[in-house]
Amino acid sequence: MNPVFYFLLALTAVLAATANAVGPIFDTDGDVIFGGSSYYVLPAIWGPTGGGLTLSSLGDKQCPLYIQKEDSEVERGIPVKFSNWKPRVGFVPESENLNIEMDVAATICVQSTYWWVAPSHLPIMTFFIAAGPKPEHGEDSSRTFFQIKKTGGFHNGYKITFCSGDGGCDDVGIARDANGVGRLAVGSEPFPFVFRKASEAETSHKTMSII
Repeated sequence: MNPVFYFLLALTAVLAATANAVGPIFDTDGDVIFGGSSYYVLPAIWGPTGGGLTLSSLGDKQCPLYIQKEDSEVERGIPVKFSNWKPRVGFVPESENLNIEMDVAATICVQSTYWWVAPSHLPIMTFFIAAGPKPEHGEDSSRTFFQIKKTGGFHNGYKITFCSGDGGCDDVGIARDANGVGRLAVGSEPFPFVFRKASEAETSHKTMSII
């Protein structure tokens, strides 16, 4: 068979693989974000928009804990870790389903702190993000898949989206609960974030801070 045919066939395969390749997420230092490391989720614009993410109870129930946004810009909160994406790459990929976990070893609720979309108990159907057990295969795991995407309008900014089992994605933003506390919620105006790598010393401190 004509060698040119083989060359064109190989070139087509390379171009297809390149077109379908997933790209990495970058931190505030311009470094690629890898699985296994911890990162603070901070506002893309520093200032009165507040600080990082932490955990707190919602209403009069101690558990489960929900993802709260710090009101003060000087509070970086608790770092997160990323896991469970399908592409076989070591870095955290953009626009791919993955799990997000608050990097804290123990809490008052004595359970893992993976992000879950919690059922709404409010008349306005606000779906807050709660901390829950490690996702397993099954129907409920569809409530734990998120994607990280570029915002487009902010330098090095990203947004987080919740991607349900039907293939659709909804933006994750900040919504106020009945007490005026800002929390991560599905369907809110997307909030632009950046990711700052946390040192081991910082992660250890945050681990002890909410026990």
